[in-house]
Amino acid sequence: MDTSTFFSLATICVMGAISPGPSLAVILRVTLSQSSYHGAVAALAHGFGIGLWALFTMQGLAILMLHYPSAFHVIAMLGGLYLAWLGIKALRFAGQGSQEQRVVTSVSYWQSARDGLAIALMNPKAALFFLALFSQYINSNMGAVLKMQLWGMVFAIDTVWYLLVALLLAGGPLLRWLKRNRVWVDRIMGCLLMGLGLSIFLR
Repeated sequence: MDTSTFFSLATICVMGAISPGPSLAVILRVTLSQSSYHGAVAALAHGFGIGLWALFTMQGLAILMLHYPSAFHVIAMLGGLYLAWLGIKALRFAGQGSQEQRVVTSVSYWQSARDGLAIALMNPKAALFFLALFSQYINSNMGAVLKMQLWGMVFAIDTVWYLLVALLLAGGPLLRWLKRNRVWVDRIMGCLLMGLGLSIFLR
């Protein structure tokens, strides 16, 4: 995988991470109702859960490519269509979504970690997203080192973003700016996803 491809993947993962959604709502709720440290614990657990989705997806696609190349090709095509559909949806509904709710309760760090991990693992859209995304890049020559690098990239991007939310941005000007300009975040994400999804048909 060349540098430009890796950068494209990283860019899409960054946009996916910072786009407001259920995960952001949970991390903010934990941070604002408890403490930044509780939020940081939830962020680490969330990054671990998202990393698991990415790792399982890559491994499954590699096995599928090795034993059922025609089936992998079909999944790759469907994945491209799904990414394009996600892009269209992001453009259509830019800026919409549920707002986080502040619920004041006393919880342990373990409960904060549980909340962060649960919102990651119980989100089927994460599995579909990585399935569609990685199906465009996985190939039969991809070794374990590159897979771990991709996993590390996904884990690092997700974890660092939510750590920033918990430790630095909660209630800060940058987060308020992102929320005010969510429509543009969604539009940029939508264009990236549409371009990636449609590019498979131009190969």
